[in-house]
Order: sequence, then C-alpha cells, then structure tokens
Amino acid sequence: MKEVFVTKITKFLPNNPVDNDHMEDYLGKVGGQPSRVRPIILKQNGIKQRYYALNTNQQITHTNAEITANAINNLFDDEIRLQDIELLSCGTSNPDQMMPSHASMTHGLLKGHPMDIISPSGVCLSGVHAMKAACNAIKAGGISKAICTGSEMASGAFLSKNYDKEYEKLAETNKRPLIAFEKDFLRFMLSDGAGAMLLEDKPRGNISLRFDWIESISYASEADACMYMGCEKNSDGELVSWKNYTEEEWLERSVFSLKQDIKLLDEKILTLWMPYMKHCFTKHNVNTATDVDYFIAHFSSMIFHDRLRDAMNETGIGIPYEKWFFNLPKVGNVGAASIYLGLEELFHSGKLKKGERIVLGIPESGRFSYGMVGLTVV
Repeated sequence: MKEVFVTKITKFLPNNPVDNDHMEDYLGKVGGQPSRVRPIILKQNGIKQRYYALNTNQQITHTNAEITANAINNLFDDEIRLQDIELLSCGTSNPDQMMPSHASMTHGLLKGHPMDIISPSGVCLSGVHAMKAACNAIKAGGISKAICTGSEMASGAFLSKNYDKEYEKLAETNKRPLIAFEKDFLRFMLSDGAGAMLLEDKPRGNISLRFDWIESISYASEADACMYMGCEKNSDGELVSWKNYTEEEWLERSVFSLKQDIKLLDEKILTLWMPYMKHCFTKHNVNTATDVDYFIAHFSSMIFHDRLRDAMNETGIGIPYEKWFFNLPKVGNVGAASIYLGLEELFHSGKLKKGERIVLGIPESGRFSYGMVGLTVV
C-alpha cells in the first residue's frame, strides 16, 4: 500500500461576504415579509457572515460545478497541471441537476483530458467520501495524483420564489401563512463555497499532510431520515418520493425544498457519534489528551459546538479546547465543503509544524453517517 499525502488545498467562496442583516436581500422574502425565525436562528448558530452564489436580484451567479471548478483551478501552477491529474472525486449535497453527476459536470468545465471521475452522493459527508475514494485509489497503487472536492450551492434552493406557491396555498386555506420551521430555518443556516485538495503518493513543498487513517460509517439501519429533499416525510418516518406527487403538489408542498427533522437531529446526532468516535480513536491508538494537536469538527451551529465538546468530555475522549480549530462564524455552514474550508485555513495559517497530528470529525444528519480522519504534518 502506498502512502497518501495532501499536498495542496484551495478554496473558492463566491462573491462578497453577506452579513446577517442582509441575508434576505439575496434570498428574498417569502410572501414579501421578513422571516420571523431568522433572528432566532442567527442568535443560536453564531454565524456572522457567509457567501452566496447570488446577487441582490435573487439571480444565481455561479453554479455548483462552477464553484467547484474555480476551487480546483486554484490548485494548478507551473508544477501541477490539469493533465497530471488521474482521478477527479467530487462530493456535494446540492448538484446542479439530477444527472449527469456533479463530478461529470465539473470535469466538463475543466476541459483538459479524459480522466476517471467519482461523484459520491449524500449530504455533509459526501465531501469526505470523495476524499476517501481518492485516498484509497492512490493507496491501492493504481494512480499517483488525484483531486477531491467538497462543495455546495445551497442558496439557489432557498430563494423565496421556491416557497411562494406554498405560501399562497396556506393563505387561501385561512391558515396562518408561515412556512414550516423545518424548511425556513435551513434558509439561514447554509451557504455556498468549495474546497479542493490535491492528493499524491509523495509529499510536496514545505509541508504536506499524510493520511494516517480515514474512517466512515452509516447508521441508516438504526435511524430514520433526518435531512431530506425532493420528498416528504410521513407520520411513520418513511420518505415519500417526489415521484408520488403531482406537479401541482410539488409547488404547493415545496417538495423540493430542503428540510430537517429538528427533534430527530437533537436525539441522534451526538448519541450515535460519540461511541463511533471513541471506537476510531481506540482503533488507531489515539490518546485524545496528548496525541492531537488540532481538532477540526464540522458542526452546523455554535450550539452544537458546545454540545459536542461536552459530549466528548463525558465520553472520555475530550480534546483540550485550545486545540480546536473552526471557522464557522466567518464562512458559514457550507455542508460538504466545511471540513475542506477548515483544513484549508489551517494549512495556510503558518501554524503547522512537522510531526503535528490533526483529527477531522464530520457528522451527517441525512440519515446519520459519520466520518473521522487522522493526518500528520510532514
């Protein structure tokens, strides 16, 4: 088995940062009214700014594939060229279309030469699945250079126009015309951007990151779906596909909006993660008190940040807080791209020293999957 190294990391964040007071200038106002949940959600999640691939006319400025391609192009220089890449592995929660795949569309924008592609589906863990696939391809010895990405263009699904029909239907039936909380709150949680990594079988430059281990697991056998899109959830917890609804119902029920079961999220996200995280640390002989120099965890809200810290301490796998590294408040929750954006900032911070060890932790609430990664600075 070959060793695998992260030799370059880049990002692309579309347009200028958007602060909390101007979010609905870009997303629009459902029913022409400011959202009543926006101040509550922003107070809880601790995000101060984010990036949107939108303008203030609620027009899309970048597709997901364009955001991803821009991040990838930032990897190239006189030493690394597109024609050197043998595999492109792209993860996202929000492809621009149902088919072709996100990796296929990104490859099309890059032009260049024919190459192998992988396009993991899923939610926040899709970026780690893309990373794992590229890592394993090099480790197996078939290739020497691959690119993996995590990206999102969530904002396009949150435009107010996508909720207008549902709002009108609620008003017609004399119900209080408020969009359901599980739909509305996500509009003020998620944002756009991409991260890209160059993976090679040899280190490069002043520092590289060696993959020591990478693990992932699904608990879909034990839990219902928590985050879903293109479907509705019935009273039994089963998902009903958009294919079962009429075209009129797609609009009236906002079937294609992103939704999250907040109660299920609260019950399961840490309860399932802690035993698995402990298992990974035990399996790879990681003493969390002494063997970790930086811990980067993906979390959607600063509330979950605090709860994660407490849960790790209670499980006996606490990592000293001064070793935590996160940038959620200034880049937002960018789903599959978040762990890339956190690692990219740390990689270019000038803080890393050879021999230091980094742990990445990534939960996914889709139907509860988790990823853990161990890296060493070389």
